[in-house]
Amino acid sequence: MAQVANTKKEKKDNFFKRAGKKIVGFFKGIFSELKKVTWPTKRDVIIGTLSVLAFCLVVGGIIWLADFGLDSLMRLITRFK
Repeated sequence: MAQVANTKKEKKDNFFKRAGKKIVGFFKGIFSELKKVTWPTKRDVIIGTLSVLAFCLVVGGIIWLADFGLDSLMRLITRFK
């Protein structure tokens, strides 16, 4: 009867072994996912970067024009007071 009770109860690893196994498993998962990644070519990165810069310049120009126009409108309105 005592042997049956001992076989049912399994000894757990200590905290550091369990934490170490979880950390190792985490990094193994990361590396396995990184192997599946399709990395962009240098040309793709340059085209993407230039596209973002061009878009930022266009949006910046639109904001600058809106600011300039609204500032001119406010000067015109306040001049008539």
